[in-house]
Amino acid sequence: MQDEFNDPLWRQIISGAQMLFVAFGALVLMPLITGLDPNVALFTAGLGTLLFQIVTRRQVPVFLASSFAFITPIILAKGQFGLAATMGGVMAAGFVYTFLGFAVKIKGTGFIDRLLPPVVIGPVIISIGLAMAPIAAHMAMGRAEDGTELIHYQTAMMISMPALLTTLIVAVFGKGIFRLVPIIAGVLVGFALAFYFGVVDTAKIAAAPWFALPHFTAPEFNWQAILFIVPVALAPAIEHIGGVIAVGSVTGRDYLKKPGLHRTLFGDGIATTAAGLLGGPPNTTYAEVTGAVMLTKNYNPKIMTWAAIFAISLAFVGKFGALLQSIPVPVMGGILCLLFGSIAAVGMNTLIRHQVDLSEARNLVIVSVTLVFGIGGVLIGTGMGPEDFGLKGIALCAIVAIALNLILPGNDAWKKKKGNEPIL
Repeated sequence: MQDEFNDPLWRQIISGAQMLFVAFGALVLMPLITGLDPNVALFTAGLGTLLFQIVTRRQVPVFLASSFAFITPIILAKGQFGLAATMGGVMAAGFVYTFLGFAVKIKGTGFIDRLLPPVVIGPVIISIGLAMAPIAAHMAMGRAEDGTELIHYQTAMMISMPALLTTLIVAVFGKGIFRLVPIIAGVLVGFALAFYFGVVDTAKIAAAPWFALPHFTAPEFNWQAILFIVPVALAPAIEHIGGVIAVGSVTGRDYLKKPGLHRTLFGDGIATTAAGLLGGPPNTTYAEVTGAVMLTKNYNPKIMTWAAIFAISLAFVGKFGALLQSIPVPVMGGILCLLFGSIAAVGMNTLIRHQVDLSEARNLVIVSVTLVFGIGGVLIGTGMGPEDFGLKGIALCAIVAIALNLILPGNDAWKKKKGNEPIL
């Protein structure tokens, strides 16, 4: 606990509520997209943040919640292996963070640069975003993933496009704290329009109890589901490192040294493992909250404790969960047209910022094969049935990108380029 922060208790509580408000849109959107329980996601986000604070000795002002990088594998794994097996895969992904934390403690941070340079991370992140683009388009048009019409096309577009436009306007033109909540703004506008057009199921909201235990799901361990989800954890691991560096630049502290990258990775791993144990989505540090910390200049980690307490408390409000689950598909689809594209843009920015030269055959091979394997649906194995082994999508492209980077000559060549710096 840090003694230099002596904010009054009331200010800590208000700031904590504000941080949850900033994180809330993305926090609940991820489970709504993947079919997980948003109340469980609220609970595991709060629990994960508290566990992270214990491991890092409450020194880092970050809030952990639903990671968008896992949307694609969770949707696919749920359909192929079931929810319980998918949660086993999520727990295993948490073990990956924990392993990386131990490896950083023993070997330092240099090996991460060699294992996961920008030429690997960039195309994997692009694949994560673009692989979901068809789903976002279907949802925006009121369709299921298989093309089945859920809501009439014209009605769906009159809901999804204003929701998207609102999100864009708030993200670009919003001022102060409002600039940090474009998702909430888009959801509110889209939900209001959906209510106007009569496509909101109010009966479920009315029937839901005010207070209810979240629908926790126990995991089961299926080695195929684990192999399907675990490789995806590598990209969010880099996202975690970037998040810790970003909040350190905001607060003027080097969190890679104190409490140490090994502790932050271990804390994130424990949080994600706990989420999988209860049926929640994997956790990651939230850039929106870092932006709020920068805007408010409130660097006290105790405010994240209050944000976590509020998240856990909301998880037990049954009507609140029913309200979230009643949000029609086009509302989320409109917003996802921006969010999934943004994920892909982050991957492109990784390649640009680190000046990855695609005129070099080595880099071109890695990026090209990774993108096609990640987006094109290449399957390696005998199939995806319960007794078959197979890798496809993000899991496959992550493994292929890492393998090509390690096998092809010139692994460290990107560091020698003028203007390039290692990830850490």
